[in-house]
Amino acid sequence: MGAPFAILLVLLAASGCAALVYEIVWFQLLELVIGSSAVSLGVLLATYMGGMFLGSLAYGRVVPGRRNPLRVYAAIEAGIGWCGLAVPFGLRWLDRLYSAHAGHGFAGILMRAVVCALCLLAPTALMGASLPALARQWEVSVRGASRLGFLYGANTAGAVAGCLLAGFYLLRVNDVYFASYAAAAVNGAVALAALAASGLVGRRKRLPHQAEAERGVAVFAGSEETGESASYTIYAVIAISGLCALGAEVIWTRLLSLMMGATVYAFAIILAVFLAGLGLGSGLGSYLARKRDSPRMWLGVCQVILAFVVSGIAYRLARYLPYWKMESSADPRLTFRGDLWRSMATVMFPALFWGASFPLALAAAADSQRSARGDHGADSARLAGSIYAANTFGAILGALGFSMVLIPWIGTQNSQRVLMALCLIASLIALPRARTAVGLAILAMTAGLLVWRIPPFPWQVFAYGRELTISYKDSRPLYVGEGRNASIAITEIPDGTRFFHISGKVEASTLPQDIRLQRMLGHLPALLHAGPRSVLVVGCGAGVTAGTFAVHPEIERILICELEPLVPAASARYFAKQNHDVLRDRRTRIVYDDARHYVLTTPERFDIITSDPIHPWVKGAATLYSKEYFEMVKRHLNPGGVVTQWVPLYQTDPETVESEIATFLSVFPHATIWNNDLGGEGYDVMLLGQMEPARIDIDELARRLARPDYARVRESLAEVGLGSPLSLLATYAGRGSDLDPWLKHAAINHDRDLRLQYLAGLGMTQNVATDIMYQILRYRRFPSPVFTGSEEQMRSLGSMLRTWQ
Repeated sequence: MGAPFAILLVLLAASGCAALVYEIVWFQLLELVIGSSAVSLGVLLATYMGGMFLGSLAYGRVVPGRRNPLRVYAAIEAGIGWCGLAVPFGLRWLDRLYSAHAGHGFAGILMRAVVCALCLLAPTALMGASLPALARQWEVSVRGASRLGFLYGANTAGAVAGCLLAGFYLLRVNDVYFASYAAAAVNGAVALAALAASGLVGRRKRLPHQAEAERGVAVFAGSEETGESASYTIYAVIAISGLCALGAEVIWTRLLSLMMGATVYAFAIILAVFLAGLGLGSGLGSYLARKRDSPRMWLGVCQVILAFVVSGIAYRLARYLPYWKMESSADPRLTFRGDLWRSMATVMFPALFWGASFPLALAAAADSQRSARGDHGADSARLAGSIYAANTFGAILGALGFSMVLIPWIGTQNSQRVLMALCLIASLIALPRARTAVGLAILAMTAGLLVWRIPPFPWQVFAYGRELTISYKDSRPLYVGEGRNASIAITEIPDGTRFFHISGKVEASTLPQDIRLQRMLGHLPALLHAGPRSVLVVGCGAGVTAGTFAVHPEIERILICELEPLVPAASARYFAKQNHDVLRDRRTRIVYDDARHYVLTTPERFDIITSDPIHPWVKGAATLYSKEYFEMVKRHLNPGGVVTQWVPLYQTDPETVESEIATFLSVFPHATIWNNDLGGEGYDVMLLGQMEPARIDIDELARRLARPDYARVRESLAEVGLGSPLSLLATYAGRGSDLDPWLKHAAINHDRDLRLQYLAGLGMTQNVATDIMYQILRYRRFPSPVFTGSEEQMRSLGSMLRTWQ
């Protein structure tokens, strides 16, 4: 490799780094607009990868071959940089346009596709064109294909750096704008360096095959299939390879995130390891293409090996990895180290062979063209673009097919069986001599053996995730399901306590402290509102919060917004008593959508909006804790409306809780805090926001609860130890303004950074709930302007609160 090629390796690595930063930024921003449901993410992914597919396929057919490859590449990088700067600002306008015209059903999906296309097609098409642009520096040959393979590997290695840089630094410390500026600066530097290098390389020289052979470049003999049929089979193999690679990433990321915890850091580590495997594999494939005969044979061998590797990984995922001891230390570095080892043990080795498949396919296609037709004028850009496009097209099918169809339909166990079978089919296509009766028999026996080896994934991991080794050992599963958006489980322990699990985390249970919190989320706003009629419940869970409103006589409409369709059906079956059978109530309507997206697009207003989302350390949950989200909620409240928000004190740290409360108070400055302790120990709190300062007349509340039509309300409260008005009000933990000294340095969570998910991810292993609770309670004051009532009632409430002065 001469100096110019070394320069190209550096340029491609830098370009890959910028591309991954953009990908993470754009996905985060667009999810805020179109939502994070499976349909929205499918549209987003299809648009992103579809742009790369179109760019790689179109380049060789649109851009004339006489242009200097490096100058064209410089223009492409500059274009990507300009698009990278434009997307975050353009989304501000598109956000308003989309929220005004978005709908649901087919029209809604179409509108989401339009938004994604406007934002992503131009920059991703340019990204897809970059490798074909550089391919024109060399003739269609195995050596040229090998060089392209090394460039692809360098680009992927840079993507690893970009993934870690964005996930662990740029977006954790800064925001999407700073990350975009940094990536655009990298693109600008790459463009300038490419322009400078273009003078060293000059125009492409078209050398005849004979001259290239005299210089020692290997031109291999054709395979048994020649001409177009050989090229088509190679395209089919690399397309299936891309399909399997992205399908495996979908399956294994889902399973690994259960074991590791679905934090932004876990996803960054998994993706970085997968990309590292692809990059190393591309280098290996490039070496094999140059040093070994018959790249097509090696391409087929890779697919055979992959079938065995997929089977082995599936076995390891089910039998060993879930039971690795998790680091119990609160030091996140130790947690990340364990996550890294789990990821490497799962995705690194198969990614090597998927990475090797790309340069081997390039070399096999180049070999086929030159040996079959002696085509001296073949365009290397069209060849590279076609192989890249086939691989990308397969990747689109794999990502969408496995996430939206196969996993919800047949589960992860059978999806891995499909994956293994596809690898064997690809090997059969790549190796013509295997297409005999003996070959087919061996293939069938191998497939049967590998299918038999793939065990089911343990239900305990679907339920308890990373806490498997320390959670309930004597629980039994009542229900396990894998949906498009999440995996859920319902379990029960011998004393009859039931737990509702979503993606490896307990989200609800029949434990007293959980039922009490969910009832408080409903009863307090319903009792403090003068006459509530309509309610929006963000997240169904076990349905207990929504069910609380079913017993209030004034309520006429209960709308539940739930992301995963499996959840309401399971709740209706296993938690009907606790949720007052709300899911069969005539007043209840369920909308299956991302809650933020629904609030953004619906014109409806509500008297009460209550939110009991998943824990903020889960990737994506921070969108329901941002200032912009709370402002949207505020706009959808009727006059006199009330909003409640759950804030956990466990599996978190003080900085995270401060950020959550301070962000809520920045929109609802008159908010109050209500405590749900666990026998004097910290557990969680509820924030209650109103337009005006809260005024609670204790005597009026007692009269209201004493009414005959409130009998079911009294019964629902008594079931969780809140049978009197005073016992309910004794959960008061203070006004938001009381906490000003505690929150003076708290970070506000914004859409442009969603820093909360990074804070919460670092504090996930903390166990300081009681300390946080007492930090909040020491600022509580009583008497408080929040309460009014008779002297006797005020004295009794003050005694129950045990006021800190």
